[in-house]
Amino acid sequence: MSTPPDPQTERFIQRFALKALVEACLVLEEGVATIKDIDLGMMAGAGIIPPPFARADAIGLDQVLADLERAQADWGDAYEPPLILRRLVAQGRLGQKSGQGFFPYARPDAAFADSPVALETRGDVAIAWLANPPANSLSPAVVEALGRAWSTVDADPAVRALVIASANPQLFCAGADIKAFTKLGPDGGVREMLDGAHDLLRSFGRSSTVTIAAVNALAFGGGCELAMACDIRIAAESATFGQPEINLGIIPGFGGTQRLPRLVGPAKALEMNLTGDAIGAGEAYEFGLVNLVVADHELLDTSLGWARKLAGQAPVAVEQIKRVSHQGDLDEGIEAEKDGFAVAFDSEDAREGISAFLAKRTPRFQGR
Repeated sequence: MSTPPDPQTERFIQRFALKALVEACLVLEEGVATIKDIDLGMMAGAGIIPPPFARADAIGLDQVLADLERAQADWGDAYEPPLILRRLVAQGRLGQKSGQGFFPYARPDAAFADSPVALETRGDVAIAWLANPPANSLSPAVVEALGRAWSTVDADPAVRALVIASANPQLFCAGADIKAFTKLGPDGGVREMLDGAHDLLRSFGRSSTVTIAAVNALAFGGGCELAMACDIRIAAESATFGQPEINLGIIPGFGGTQRLPRLVGPAKALEMNLTGDAIGAGEAYEFGLVNLVVADHELLDTSLGWARKLAGQAPVAVEQIKRVSHQGDLDEGIEAEKDGFAVAFDSEDAREGISAFLAKRTPRFQGR
């Protein structure tokens, strides 16, 4: 059994942790790096676990503020509480116990506590938290859980807006679950899964319930397509977007060939779909993929603010605006995408690309 640290050692650990948080906040306030990158750097580079921001959220930002105020009195102005910490406490964002601090935290409704999509209702808005570790991949089970959450919200007249967010601070959604795809078999399982996923995503655009994607980090493949299916997309500064399916020898299957050109234009969409290269939040905003870019720690509150505003709009007008705005040949395009995905997914190149991906090697495509 390990011996607990003596009081002097504990005092040193606390002093070090408080100073680390002060310095991390200064780096954040100066715009040098994002919260996510600072905490990752502290873990990977300095071996500080838990890192400063996550540690502060776990303790409670009000408690950390009080500790820093005492530390400033005892040890000097080097421990002066940072402005961002004071502001978060003043706003009631106290960390894990309040559901929002430096990072957001899911507090799902009881019926969704163990679901890979955890639904949390907050008055007239709700949050669908993607909670399928480690990568929030879109497996058939996750798509089914998202559909259950959406059906619950859309059938509730008291809830007028849904925010789709990630319970993982390091990513939004890494895309489709490739292993799950390979188990669907050639007997129509892939097409059936695509039909169900597209029916769900198309229903977002046909409802009076507003959908907002709060993209906190990496949104690749199906994750990017899920965000594009929402009415509004708000990105954290650290967010990245991409359609990397081409690298596996397949094509986007959840609307990436159809919604992406409608948002960013055909030239940029073709570039992204053919190269598989990702773009950052700034470029995504420049090309119209996202509506707004905000600091990482402001993402959830900003998204909820939009949700509350839009939830207050006339439901019939909202539904009709969305319905007529989506007129065109999107459904025909999606049907063509389904056919193209099925052809590509059935090819030898796709089997090679997926095998190489799972084996972490470079694929050798043969054009068959």
